[in-house]
Amino acid sequence: MFEHIHSAEDRGQVGIGTLIVFIAMVLVAAIAAGVLINTAGSLQSQASDTGTETQQAVANQIEVVHAYGDIAETETADSYNVVSQINLVVKKSAGSDVIDMTSLTVQYTSKSVSETVEYDGGAGDGSGFATEGLADTNVDGTSLTDTSDRIELSVDLTSSGPITDTAGQAELEPGNSATVKLIDQSGAKFSYGVTVPSTFSDSANVVEV
Repeated sequence: MFEHIHSAEDRGQVGIGTLIVFIAMVLVAAIAAGVLINTAGSLQSQASDTGTETQQAVANQIEVVHAYGDIAETETADSYNVVSQINLVVKKSAGSDVIDMTSLTVQYTSKSVSETVEYDGGAGDGSGFATEGLADTNVDGTSLTDTSDRIELSVDLTSSGPITDTAGQAELEPGNSATVKLIDQSGAKFSYGVTVPSTFSDSANVVEV
C-alpha cells in the first residue's frame, strides 16, 4: 500500500526535494514579512503626518480682538453711508505656533458675493487684503509671533478692492452682515461674523462691526 524507498540514492533525492520546498517556504515567509513591515511603516508614517497636521490645525488659532468698518458714501445719486472697508485686529491664541500672515487666506461671504482673498504682498494696491502691525506691539504685519502681537487686517470692499459683486462693488449697507473666515498656513480656520448697525452717525468715520 505504501511506497518504500529501497536505496540511499532515492532517499537522498527525497531529502533534497524536501529541503528545496523548505527553503522556498522560508523565502516566501521572509518576503511576506518584509511587505508587512514596509506597509506597517508606511501606515505609521501617514498616521504620524496626519496627527501632526490635525494637531496644528487644532492648536493654531487666530482670534479677532476688535473689528470696525470704514464709513463712506455711495457714489450713486441717492448717496448714503455704507461700510467700504472691514478692519480686523487679530492675535494668535495661547499655544499656537507662529502665524504667517503672508500665507493666510481670507474667505469673505455676504448676501451678494463670496470671494477668497490672499495677501497683497505689501503692495497696498487693493489686489488682496492688507496687513499692518500696530505700533504698540512692534510687529511688521507679516507674522504673529507672541500672544501680545496685534496686526490689523483690512479688506477693501470698494470697486478698487479685491472683492466685487455683480454691480462691481461689495460695500455693506446698514443692517447687512457678512462672514470673514481666516485660514492660516496649517489649515486652521477662524470665522468672524460682521454685522453692520442699521444706522450710522453722520459725523462718524468708522463703526464697530
